[in-house]
Amino acid sequence: MAASPEEKYELITRRLQEVLGGDSIKAILAEGRTPKCYWGTAPTGRPHIGYFVALTKIADFLRAGVEVTVLLADVHAFLDNLKAPLELVAHRTKYYQNILLAVFASLGIPTSKLRFVEGSSYQLTKEYNLDNYRLCAIVTEHDAKKAGAEVVKQVESPLLSGLLYPGLQALDEQYLGCDFQFGGVDQRKIFTFAELYLPRLGYAKRAHLMNPMVPGLGGGKMSSSDPNSKIDFLDPPEAVRRKIKGAFCEEGNSAENGVLSFVEMVLIPISQLRLERLHGDTGTDSEEGQNATGDQRPFVLEGAPEGTVFSIFRKEEYGGSLHYQAYERLKRDFEEKKVHPKDLKTAVADCIVRLLEPIRKAFEDNEEWQKVEKLAYPDPNAKPEKKKKKEKVYHPPPPGKGKNAKQGLAAEVGAAAVSTGEDVVQPAVDRPST
Repeated sequence: MAASPEEKYELITRRLQEVLGGDSIKAILAEGRTPKCYWGTAPTGRPHIGYFVALTKIADFLRAGVEVTVLLADVHAFLDNLKAPLELVAHRTKYYQNILLAVFASLGIPTSKLRFVEGSSYQLTKEYNLDNYRLCAIVTEHDAKKAGAEVVKQVESPLLSGLLYPGLQALDEQYLGCDFQFGGVDQRKIFTFAELYLPRLGYAKRAHLMNPMVPGLGGGKMSSSDPNSKIDFLDPPEAVRRKIKGAFCEEGNSAENGVLSFVEMVLIPISQLRLERLHGDTGTDSEEGQNATGDQRPFVLEGAPEGTVFSIFRKEEYGGSLHYQAYERLKRDFEEKKVHPKDLKTAVADCIVRLLEPIRKAFEDNEEWQKVEKLAYPDPNAKPEKKKKKEKVYHPPPPGKGKNAKQGLAAEVGAAAVSTGEDVVQPAVDRPST
């Protein structure tokens, strides 16, 4: 049976932290039209596993019949102060596209249904730039700086490029033809900026959907620019286990706990997607899972009760393994110290290793991607290659030029003097000193 507009809306908005303008999406669904959305990412630092939150959510959009555009915001990457130099942006854009395709495949999301667009393909056009100038004529410095406060690199004396960033992201909604933009809750100020200023240019106000942000391994936001807060998509198993082992996970403390939050925001949603797929519940997306890579089992142990979405292995002497059908119960057990941090960390590390295995394999099997990776993120400690000294090649001077020419001239003059009996006056430089 076809899903009702209400069921599609529930699928589109489940597990989100906030929705702005949801009524406009409901209206589109009620009319029987296909909603269009875009999710964008600026190719700056190496993508980390926090991206799983947004990329997993895209499966829900496809199940609800939403047309999804993935924006590789290369111009934004350059404008974001101190992150990606212009000469690296093109390489990083290719790197990001390879990563995203590999992650989507590992999640069973059909990439044939996704439209990938590079920002520079339309952001450098005459029409877009004129709209940008129109926007600059009505936006105050205060509003531009405030809008980008959570996203753009903040420095004491901000560059003009960073102030342009929010305006361009707002214009993207118009030029990509979307009904709603999807992003992290850290984008909220840019979203409200777009809602305020796009209508002033005569364009429609869009809806905005926001996913929660996974805390870093040491607390705070997981960030591409902080290697200690994140796990990269290409990290090997030993690096994953080492980072999880050192992550903040105080017994009984669920606040700012990146390990516990990863279970809530990534592992359980992926388990639910896989369980639903096993039951044929993929909505309008009949292609989901067809070309999936890697182990597609949910993160549950063999023999777990029906409905389990996450399991923690534990030896029988310590009470046996634990099985959870919802995150709330896991959180409560952790706060009551029924779940030891070591057991939780081991379970989470095992799940992440499973998640990353097909992504790493895709990288190892793709030589072109490996070359792009080295160009996109060159080793900062690598010593520059010494330039070879050019070998000196002797080129004899043309006739009548150079030292030999002077010596030849002197010989000719001397010979002429002998033949005529005249005295020869020697040049001053050849006279012996007295």
